[in-house]
Amino acid sequence: MEATLIIMAAGIGSRYGGTKQIEPVGPNGEIILDYSVYDAIQAGFHRVVFIIRRDIEATFRGDIAAKFQDKIRVDYVYQELQDIPRGFSVPPDRKKPWGTGHALLSCSKIIRDPFVVINADDFYGSQAFKEGFGGLYELDSTKPSGFLVVYRLANTLSPHGYVTRAVCESKAGKLSRITERLKIGRNRFGLIEYVDGDVSHEIEPDELVSMNFWGFSPALLPMLESRFTGFLGRHGVQTGKEFLIPAEIDALREANQITIKVLKTDSTWFGVTYPEDKELVKASLASLVREGRYKSPLW
Repeated sequence: MEATLIIMAAGIGSRYGGTKQIEPVGPNGEIILDYSVYDAIQAGFHRVVFIIRRDIEATFRGDIAAKFQDKIRVDYVYQELQDIPRGFSVPPDRKKPWGTGHALLSCSKIIRDPFVVINADDFYGSQAFKEGFGGLYELDSTKPSGFLVVYRLANTLSPHGYVTRAVCESKAGKLSRITERLKIGRNRFGLIEYVDGDVSHEIEPDELVSMNFWGFSPALLPMLESRFTGFLGRHGVQTGKEFLIPAEIDALREANQITIKVLKTDSTWFGVTYPEDKELVKASLASLVREGRYKSPLW
């Protein structure tokens, strides 16, 4: 088996320097994506596939992937707005592709083994990649199956404002429910709460949440293609509607068409939800370097 990491990077802007995905956050100018690839290599992954746009390919290859292309197999696929099944057309006022599920389908022709798929702009932590690598070897390539690496809610918050998190419930180690909670944060007493309408509800710091670190058997992809066709039939004329991995996986799970294992990690998730988060991410990574968790420079 060739353990594969898929990184959704099509959202990286064509004008480098202004998008959070490529903001320098490491002590030597590393970006968050650098740490994901590094952790994947250390965990044992053999291959990384970047989902990008054609208009950023040259810059991406030269400025980002050149640093590690001799350390892991690197492939590219392209998420294109026009890449939809026959019989459908793109609404004239739609500018963006069709979401994360559509991005994943761009890999269909080159994926034959179980894979992990993540966002380009999230720091997941080394333990998450170790859990994910081990989880891949438990998937049956011939059957739709997968896993979700979940985090303690308290390890995913921003001190600078509310966040949205998908709270996960499990039974016998399998995902049984996902509930999206809006406006989660700490109140003035330091307790974690979420706001529903005008009412605040306390929520435990050990609640498990998804940060979109998924692992799947390749048998999922034909099912996702079929669901995308159905999605376009229902929503293809809606400019802003997106075909999203969490929603489609939850629908398949509800229909008993896929089983998703829950893998827990104590890693701390980092991301730049608010501009002020950048300094916290930089400080956190500098601390990990001082502790010897990462080399500096990384490559």
